[in-house]
Amino acid sequence: MTTNVDLEDIDMEDMHNSFIAETQALESVVDWLRFSISQMQRQHVYYGHGTDNSWDEAMHLVLAALELPLTLSDKQIRLLSKGKVTKKESETLRAWIWQRAYQQVPLPYITHTAWFAEKPFYVDERVLIPRSPFAELIDKNFKPYLEKQFMPMSILDMCTGSGCIAIALAIQYQGATVDAVDIDTDALDVASLNVTNYQLEDRVYPIQSNVFDALSGQKYDLIIANPPYVDAEDMADLPEEYHHEPVNALASGDDGLDLTVEIVKEAAEHLNDNGWLFVEVGNSEVHFAQRFGSLEVSWCKLRRGGSGIFAISKQQLIDQLDEIENLQ
Repeated sequence: MTTNVDLEDIDMEDMHNSFIAETQALESVVDWLRFSISQMQRQHVYYGHGTDNSWDEAMHLVLAALELPLTLSDKQIRLLSKGKVTKKESETLRAWIWQRAYQQVPLPYITHTAWFAEKPFYVDERVLIPRSPFAELIDKNFKPYLEKQFMPMSILDMCTGSGCIAIALAIQYQGATVDAVDIDTDALDVASLNVTNYQLEDRVYPIQSNVFDALSGQKYDLIIANPPYVDAEDMADLPEEYHHEPVNALASGDDGLDLTVEIVKEAAEHLNDNGWLFVEVGNSEVHFAQRFGSLEVSWCKLRRGGSGIFAISKQQLIDQLDEIENLQ
């Protein structure tokens, strides 16, 4: 009797056995750090979920696996580097390096921790890994767009995902309430967990809604939207790491702007006077003029990296209503 066997599975099993054998001689923290870097280099790991090089990625992985603070100084790391790793810790490191290097799982999904606005958040594969440049705008109170003395009291975070933007906004604006909206109930479960972790249940409210459908009559001083915006061409070229993220949190039509059009069309009726809408469109900024014509918006200047966030006030939305109504 013959059995059909997937040769790729055999190759992967052999590779895993070889990988396990290589780790048997590893004893110290620095051994595991060096091994981690080598494995990532060999497997051509793509960095884009918190770090941009193998050293920082490996350092983050090893420290997290050993339950050591990521804020250790260089001197402290040198003191600890020759310390022996326990059998249980070795098992964790072995599993994590295999997932990261050979299965291309993004590190935040392995550690279940991602950082946004210098704060940690729980993440798993139900949500996009936070990497938005909105953190910079929150930190500087959306200047120069919001008036100096203007403090938003009612805020909408559209397409909230993990809830990191909503929570950062609530921390920045202590008196504000924030509606954290997403169409995906799985994502809202993660957002709710993060809201609870930050004890903000009385000010941040996860809401299931298809864009503004469940928000009839609601008005806000500030609407932040980080919708799916990856265009079809970029979706086809994404590194393997990004395929672990939910597709519906990435893709938005051929040019990446389908959901952005919906948000812009409906935003004015959900903004208070003097209110502002900020939308992130990332690389799909290159398609903006073709899709939105001569619509007047302000593109935010970001000094810490990232791009593709535009700002538009309620008054500007009203003044350009005819053009907005004709958007397709």
